[in-house]
Amino acid sequence: MLAMQFFKDLSVSAVSAGFVAVLVGFTSSVAIVFQAAQSFHATPAEITSWMWALGLGMGLCSLLPSLVLRKPVMIAWSTPGAAVLANAGAAGHFDMAQAVGAFVVCAALITLVGLTGWFERVMNRIPSEIAAGLLAGVLARFGMDAFAAAQTALPLILVMLGIYLFARRFVPRYAVVATLGAGIAYAAMAGQMQWSSVTWEIAVPRFTMPRFDWSAIVSLALPLFVVTMASQNLPGVAVIRASGYQLPVSRLITLTGVATLLLAPFGAFALNFSAITAAICMGPQAHADPSRRYTAAAACGAFYVLIGIFGAVVTGLLTAFPRELVVAIAGLALLGTIGAGLASALRDEGHREAALITFLVTLSGVVIAGIGSAFWGVVAGSMALFVQQYASKPPRQAS
Repeated sequence: MLAMQFFKDLSVSAVSAGFVAVLVGFTSSVAIVFQAAQSFHATPAEITSWMWALGLGMGLCSLLPSLVLRKPVMIAWSTPGAAVLANAGAAGHFDMAQAVGAFVVCAALITLVGLTGWFERVMNRIPSEIAAGLLAGVLARFGMDAFAAAQTALPLILVMLGIYLFARRFVPRYAVVATLGAGIAYAAMAGQMQWSSVTWEIAVPRFTMPRFDWSAIVSLALPLFVVTMASQNLPGVAVIRASGYQLPVSRLITLTGVATLLLAPFGAFALNFSAITAAICMGPQAHADPSRRYTAAAACGAFYVLIGIFGAVVTGLLTAFPRELVVAIAGLALLGTIGAGLASALRDEGHREAALITFLVTLSGVVIAGIGSAFWGVVAGSMALFVQQYASKPPRQAS
């Protein structure tokens, strides 16, 4: 019954949105994940195992909840977490067993956060305008990068932009599909596809027994946990709320923690809510009917499972696309969501300035104490809102 309803709701635009989400999420950060694995002296077989564990973890945690809840659930690896691991691993001389031990500790902390529900309670207190400003700030960089790519690939960007505008006018539901197809066709004809990076191998998981070391817990596990919650789960929940969906946030965070716990010995360092790729599958480009957009998230999950199973093959195929094509399709696919986020953020005059501060701080990309701009955008916007509301209250009259 569930499968029949899914295929009834499935559409070409949803499958396309799922593929674009995987393409953008994978190609934009897979190099950082490779670097993190190499900082712990990972062998090629262990790196392939990391792709297997991360692909299965992201795929199943996106696919199954989306089908059960019939709402888009998007789970990704922690990109800032991978960056933290790459830096700390290179500086600390940790081996793979110590790293896996740190992954287990981080997963236990994420599971604890989900079970207690405190993170969801904090998110419920953030005004919708602040969340919308955060969403727009997170995504606006991708919109800017799409047009900045014209500096190095002007013909490709002009072709994709022209097809996108034409399709938006006549077949808006398939605008992203048509744009992606035109971009791939042009890149192939221009000889820009890097087919040499494709290798035909099936991923084989490699188990590493975790070893718990205090220095690894302090240097790896705790920073990984903090940036995953502040730089990934926080904007991820903001995207969910701004897109109009009510999801069981605490239960899903618990799910990501348990999945990370089970897959950590194979290389899954941290799973969390997606932000950028979630916006692709939760926006109108996935489907005009919000109740059917869960099929885009499910398709994305299925693609991630394929990445896990076929590892190097799919990695090679996705990394064969030119960088400019990836950033262009990401930016164009997110235009509608960026516009809706800005409109929602600036709608209420009482919250407008605080939302604008949130947007600008988030867009700035500032990193303080190793924590990304999404967290500091919420802090700055909330402080501005508090000061405005406190100052607007009339002083109490003395009796």
